[in-house]
Amino acid sequence: MSETRTLSSTEKLDWLRLIRSENVGPITFYKLLERFGSAATALAALPDLSRRGGRAKGVKVCAKAAAEREMEEMEKLGAHFIARIEPDYPPLLFHIDDAPPLLAMRGAAHLLKKKAVGVVGARNASLNGKRFSRKLAGDLGREGLLVVSGLARGIDAAAHEGALETGTAAVVAGGVDVIYPKENAKLYNQILEQGALVSESAPGETPTARHFPRRNRLISGMSRGVVVVEAARRSGSLITARMALEQNRYVFAVPGSPLDARSGGANDLIRQGAYLTESAEDVIRVLDDLFREPLAERKTLDLTGPAPSLPSEDELAAARMEIEQSLGQAPVMVDEIIRSCQMSPAVVSMVLLEMELAGRLERHSGNQVSLVF
Repeated sequence: MSETRTLSSTEKLDWLRLIRSENVGPITFYKLLERFGSAATALAALPDLSRRGGRAKGVKVCAKAAAEREMEEMEKLGAHFIARIEPDYPPLLFHIDDAPPLLAMRGAAHLLKKKAVGVVGARNASLNGKRFSRKLAGDLGREGLLVVSGLARGIDAAAHEGALETGTAAVVAGGVDVIYPKENAKLYNQILEQGALVSESAPGETPTARHFPRRNRLISGMSRGVVVVEAARRSGSLITARMALEQNRYVFAVPGSPLDARSGGANDLIRQGAYLTESAEDVIRVLDDLFREPLAERKTLDLTGPAPSLPSEDELAAARMEIEQSLGQAPVMVDEIIRSCQMSPAVVSMVLLEMELAGRLERHSGNQVSLVF
């Protein structure tokens, strides 16, 4: 595995300020570090970059005092941040393009290094579905696997319950200290004592609808495969399955009665090529060879070297209008913009970064971007 290192307290505070600044998501965070060499230098550049992208007042930068308060709150909780380049960061999560720069963690950090399988499903799960999930999670755990889920009611909660004794990680949509739903308070505290709780949100942040798809990408990103136990045809569990496929993970699905709407999504997944799953053995059989292999080496993520030379202002000024005119509401590949505009990747990347910080550009999976209207 490539060399990792522990951030200094000052560096971690700068990382926190950068990821908490307005219009800075994970992908933008890494592009800023690539361009400027350090979070501190990127923070200083944010206002000017966003103004050049078309925002008159400049982007709002997270204040040092606000980041310090968040760090203090984490310390009071007995929690801590794990940076993406630090050794305790979940190995498979490291490999997804939009991995959180900082992951908030409560509980047993060592569990995050175990080989993991996600188990997700319907909130309004059947009794049989919940019973199956508990057994499946327990059996997977006894095979030495970490069971990852989202602490939702129904299948998620049952999976956590089944794996409590062997190891489970709950990825929560809000702050790592926020219990949601409230009915899972006892389970939350059991996981805090015996497992791990992780989040990319700030402590105290209440989950909203936009948090859950982002939470789901972490469940699949931490796991070598994701098992869908019960899921309707339009459900968050299918979002997790789609994200798993995009992240090159395996997808498993438990078949159910065609008369039960909660089985429609899982049955469709099997029809589309997901592995039919009736026991933990079905999961282990598919992943067995993969589990024998060591984890792939971490991709190079050198965020400590000197920043590359930046395009000149003349180059950027000449490029901005043409690049903007090539964009619309429909996502387009960044590589296609480079080919169409016949500009260097550095120029296109910087103009897109300026527009994103100004709140005028949205990034999509597959290295695609679109204008925000």
